[in-house]
Amino acid sequence: MNIYTKTGDKGKTSLFDNKRVSKDSIRVESYGTVDELVASLGLAKNYVDDEEMYDLITEIQNKLFTVAATLATEDITKLPYSIEEKDIRFLEEKIDEYMAKVSKPTGFIIPGSGKGSAYLHVSRTICRRAERRIITLSNSADINPIVIKYVNRLADLIYALARASEEREEKVNFSNK
Repeated sequence: MNIYTKTGDKGKTSLFDNKRVSKDSIRVESYGTVDELVASLGLAKNYVDDEEMYDLITEIQNKLFTVAATLATEDITKLPYSIEEKDIRFLEEKIDEYMAKVSKPTGFIIPGSGKGSAYLHVSRTICRRAERRIITLSNSADINPIVIKYVNRLADLIYALARASEEREEKVNFSNK
């Protein structure tokens, strides 16, 4: 089986609902950044020592395929799955659970005192970029606000996972030395 179709050779790609768009459209940029986040989380989970966290990241990766499909579809009637309020509540419960494991979660920290937390912080920044791209898309297309809320909350959860994974806390020193 060939993975190349040659249909994108002139700078166009197909959305989930088969509409053809430019590969540099904000819609493609949005779901492409979510795809980048899925890959980054795939890397990060292989550096966390906690099996429960590993499984949670895998679950999030699966849910992000629904986010990407939503962003890659103009005709929402063709979507078999969607992000729902219960998905946001799940993220909030996990945020609370992991932030409870962090001592004194105040102030700025230097990300990445260990490999797992470093990769999670990279994933968090990719998630924030995905959020910005989705908001830009929402200025020109109807995007379910639940998707924006989900990605916003997900960045918070990834932060909580990273903080809970820190081997030691290194505070930012704002001195002018």
